[in-house]
Amino acid sequence: MDTSLRVKRRHRSWPEMLKREIVSASFAPGASVSIVARQYNVNSNQVFAWRKRFGETSLATSSPQFVPVMVTPDEPARDGAGVASDVIEIDLPHGYRVRVPGGVKAATLRLVLDTLERR
Repeated sequence: MDTSLRVKRRHRSWPEMLKREIVSASFAPGASVSIVARQYNVNSNQVFAWRKRFGETSLATSSPQFVPVMVTPDEPARDGAGVASDVIEIDLPHGYRVRVPGGVKAATLRLVLDTLERR
């Protein structure tokens, strides 16, 4: 075979942010990996490899989303001696529960919630 007729395969390089964007799009409700791959001109197998690599953590870099919140009244103190404290209780996916006392700074709470969201 004539070596001048050989075609070199060129490996495409994808920026990490674009990979994460593609993975996020593939995890969107009702999304199909093959359709997302075609939209970005990527092989479906490559998208599946990126999904394994980045997982659903790439969703954390996407736009903020609403989460359901249920507000319940304070339970009365059982022994009558205690006073109900200002506490916010947040149930997160993956079994995490965060109890936030009233004096916590918003920036500290945001850091904790962002960290738990990336797990």
